[in-house]
Amino acid sequence: MSTVLVLVEHTDGELARTSRETLTLARNLTEPVEGHLEVAAVGTWSDELRKEAAAFGVTAVHTLEHELLDADAPPAAVAEAVRQLMGVVTPSVVLGAASERGTPSFAHLAARTDLPLAANCTAVETVDDGWELTRLRWGGVLYEDAHLDAEVALLTVAPHQIAAVPATMPGPAELEPFTPELDEALTVARPVAREALSGGISLATAPVVLAGGRGMGSAEAFAVLEELASLLGGAVGCSRVATNAGWRSHNDQVGQTGTRVAPDLYLACGISGATQHWVGCMNAKRIVAVNTDAEAPMVTRAHEAVLGDLHEFLPALLEEVRSRKGG
Repeated sequence: MSTVLVLVEHTDGELARTSRETLTLARNLTEPVEGHLEVAAVGTWSDELRKEAAAFGVTAVHTLEHELLDADAPPAAVAEAVRQLMGVVTPSVVLGAASERGTPSFAHLAARTDLPLAANCTAVETVDDGWELTRLRWGGVLYEDAHLDAEVALLTVAPHQIAAVPATMPGPAELEPFTPELDEALTVARPVAREALSGGISLATAPVVLAGGRGMGSAEAFAVLEELASLLGGAVGCSRVATNAGWRSHNDQVGQTGTRVAPDLYLACGISGATQHWVGCMNAKRIVAVNTDAEAPMVTRAHEAVLGDLHEFLPALLEEVRSRKGG
C-alpha cells in the first residue's frame, strides 16, 4: 500500500486554498491503489484544521515540531524536515502547492534528496513505469504532457487549476508529531517582517479584483477602484505598465511576473491584455473588460466588455454600487 505525502499550508486556522486543491489531486493518486493520504504541516495544528484535513480524506497529519519551524520557517528548514519525514513514512509521491512558500521549499527538497522535481502540475496519473503528468509551461500559456521516472515523485501543483473537492469518505487525520533534527545554518535566509495588507484582503485570494492599466492615466485615478473594492469586499490590482509608471506597488501587479488570481469577478479597466497580464487573470470565473478599443486582446478574451471611457463608466458604476449598498 503506497503513501502519498502532501506538504500543506494553513493560515488563520484554515487550510490554504492551494493546499485544498493539492489534496484533491493527491487523493486521485491514492484511491486506485487504496493508499494512504498523509500530510506534513508546520505550525500549530488545531482540531478544526484536523477536521478540515479529514474531510479531504487525510489519514495522518505529521506536525513538524521544532523551534526553527515557526510560521515564517525558511524553505531550507522546511525541506530538511520533510526529507527526514520521508525516511519514516516512505512515500511514493510528495506534493505541495506551487505557492510562495511551496515552490522554494520543493526546490530545496529536490536538491537535498537528489530527486527530479516536476513543477506546476495540473494532472497526474500513476503508470507502471512512473507517472504521466500535465503541467503548465511558459508562464501558463501552454500545457505540457510529460513522463516522470523517479524513485519518488516530487511534484508541485499549479494554483487555481483544480477544483478543491472533499472526499466522499473522510479520513481519520490522526495527529502524529514529528521532531526533525535541524541546524541553525538552515535559517540564514528567512523573512524578518511582514507588512499587513490594506483592508486585510489578499490580491491572490480576493473574490473580486478590480484592476487598472495604462488607461487609468494616473495614480489618483485608482481611488475609484479602491472605493469599489471596499464596497465589494475585493482588492485592487494593476498591470505591469501601471506599476512601472509608479502608480501602484509591484505587490498589486497581476500577471506572469506578479500575482496570479482566480476571483469570481475580474474587472479589467484600461488594460490591453498582453499575454504577460492574461496568464495572471485567465482563471477568473468572470472577466469584464472596460476599454475604448474593441480589438484589444483583453476585450476579445473577456466574458463581457464595456466599450467606452472608463473615466465615465467607473464613477457611474460606483454610484450604482453605493445606491444598492444603501450608502
